Amino acid sequence: MFREMRRIKQQLTQAECAEILESGKSGVLALSGDDGYPYAVPLNYVYDCGKIYFHCACSGHKLDSIERCDKASFCVIDQDEVVPKKYTTAYRSVIAFGRVQVVLDEDEKRTAIEKLAVKYAPDDSIDNRNNEIARDSKRMCIIMLTIEHMTGKEGLEVARRCKE
Repeated sequence: MFREMRRIKQQLTQAECAEILESGKSGVLALSGDDGYPYAVPLNYVYDCGKIYFHCACSGHKLDSIERCDKASFCVIDQDEVVPKKYTTAYRSVIAFGRVQVVLDEDEKRTAIEKLAVKYAPDDSIDNRNNEIARDSKRMCIIMLTIEHMTGKEGLEVARRCKE
């Protein structure tokens, strides 16, 4: 169903892909948008055990797109360094493919919001975090991408540096 990577020597392991998803700060979610146009939107996220969680408003383009078609991909760039003298780029990235759905279970929603809060405001106090979540969670939607297939790739420049 999913294509094999053409440049297999540059493929990252599933563990390396998971590492990139765990440490990344943002990525681009690609959905099927209006009138058949792709809709790709940069988002903050949290990765947890084969699932990627995002927060958004309770209405809008993302939710309309998901309602129409739940298939999506999500790309995270871990490294992106142009090497002008060699006309290349030293990069590492991951693309996850799967299906997106709105999280309806209140406990799962709360857990995802807490994980997002810890990731993006790690030094905030628990009390302040809980107050912010209580204030904002009712007008916040959580969507979840369940990963069905994931690939990662690094440029030859990165692969060579790792072997040195």
